[in-house]
Amino acid sequence: MNRTARLYALVEELRAAAPRPRTVAALATRFEVSTRTMQRDLQTLMETGVPVRSLPGRGGGWSIDPEATLPPIHLTPDEASALTAALAAADTSTPYADAARTAAQKIVASMAGPASAAARQLAAQIVSLPAHGDSAIRTAVEQALADDLVLRLSYTDAAGHESNRVVEPAGLLTAGGRWYLIAWCRTRRAGRGFRVDRIAAAAPTGERARLRDLSELLVGSAGADAVPPAALAALTPPS
Repeated sequence: MNRTARLYALVEELRAAAPRPRTVAALATRFEVSTRTMQRDLQTLMETGVPVRSLPGRGGGWSIDPEATLPPIHLTPDEASALTAALAAADTSTPYADAARTAAQKIVASMAGPASAAARQLAAQIVSLPAHGDSAIRTAVEQALADDLVLRLSYTDAAGHESNRVVEPAGLLTAGGRWYLIAWCRTRRAGRGFRVDRIAAAAPTGERARLRDLSELLVGSAGADAVPPAALAALTPPS
């Protein structure tokens, strides 16, 4: 059994035993590996966000929260390839790129058979030029959107003019491979789009932002006809 398959099987082993813990020795015996290898596998699961934990003392061991883990995912080879291609586009300048990477690791660990083979084959055939995104800026934008916080920006527009803005984020627009933060600009007292790769600095202020309607802020702009991506339809609440 290769390591990826073993990690997937290890999650399922812990899910089946939950809430009872399993010792490292018992798991090592079950998967016919050394205790050191098993300890490393469990650490890898923790680092990728799988909710495993170690319980010390007599009767302790490793356990998992079954409600916070993925059951086996049965994808077709085409579906696995589609996910691989989509994740490949999530470079360092893409919002939520770090979360996309850990999500991909969880999905890959849950796949087996033809779907896993198709994903790995396509992954070996995709390359990209490194992007030069600022992770601190991206993180600040993500935090402001997730927590509804007012954001302080230093921004350079298309003409090279620099300005400082205080904005109330409403959402993200993607177009032509670029990402734009759509927000109510307190300086201009109107909705504005800020290309994420032109944001020179960003910091949440801690102040709660007023909830703004994304579609209303786009009225009259080049993004007025924007619609939710079809791939996100299943996640979008009905209006």
